[in-house]
Amino acid sequence: MLNTQTRYAIDPATAKTLDTDQLRDHFHVDGLFADGEIKLIYSHYDRLILGSAVPGAGTLTLDKVAETGTATFLERREMAVLNVGGTGTVITGGKVYTLEKGEVVYIGMGAGPVAFAGAGRFYILSAPAHRTCPTRLIKLSDARRVEMGSAEAANERVILQFLHPEVAESCQLLMGYTQFAEGSVWNTMPAHTHDRRMEAYLYFDMPADRRVFHIMGEPTQTRHIVMANEEAVISPPWSVHAGAGTGSYTFCWAMAGDNVDFTDMDMVPMEALR
Repeated sequence: MLNTQTRYAIDPATAKTLDTDQLRDHFHVDGLFADGEIKLIYSHYDRLILGSAVPGAGTLTLDKVAETGTATFLERREMAVLNVGGTGTVITGGKVYTLEKGEVVYIGMGAGPVAFAGAGRFYILSAPAHRTCPTRLIKLSDARRVEMGSAEAANERVILQFLHPEVAESCQLLMGYTQFAEGSVWNTMPAHTHDRRMEAYLYFDMPADRRVFHIMGEPTQTRHIVMANEEAVISPPWSVHAGAGTGSYTFCWAMAGDNVDFTDMDMVPMEALR
């Protein structure tokens, strides 16, 4: 079963007039990871698609998606799949890739249909591509590991970079995830924007009663969206993206846009935030 939604881009002047429900309608993504379903959110910010596939006892196949206007989903797109569940398989291009929890498979443009099977809970990311990069499995041991923060600042964390120029080649997708030490709750503070790329977060590995207050908006017009486990949020290029949780958590970050320079950020001084 395929379920698709489209989210349209809006400007910051409009965004600052929205109430809580309107903000959530534009930027918050819930209802992911339904058994027996592929769910895709087509964002007009850099044409990023995010979504999920949970095959359960069967097999789910992602092939034609009307919103892309192409014969097959990956005809002019690249794709990354992160497994946040049990052991599962991704089948594409005549090859079977077995993913343990926390592993990623990158799938290059033109690979054809993609099938999902097993106990995996698959988080899907896709962006337009201009060339074919090699399809490959990226294990946890392959990821670039960056340790940051401190317990004293409540932001001790490790950033695991999977789609990164030093790890795996891609056209424009950058992705990985950030894990927080017990007792650390703040992500991406001091905050930043990057007008050349959009970003999306998936918050996961949280108990049912835990929440993250995701901060978004222009630096002088911040708003928050309350996030639960396995919920995603779309961050426009003009928006900060940060957050604080009621406990530790993990979040997958993904970017698409003009470059693949992870460090291309426009930092926001703390005194500038409102």
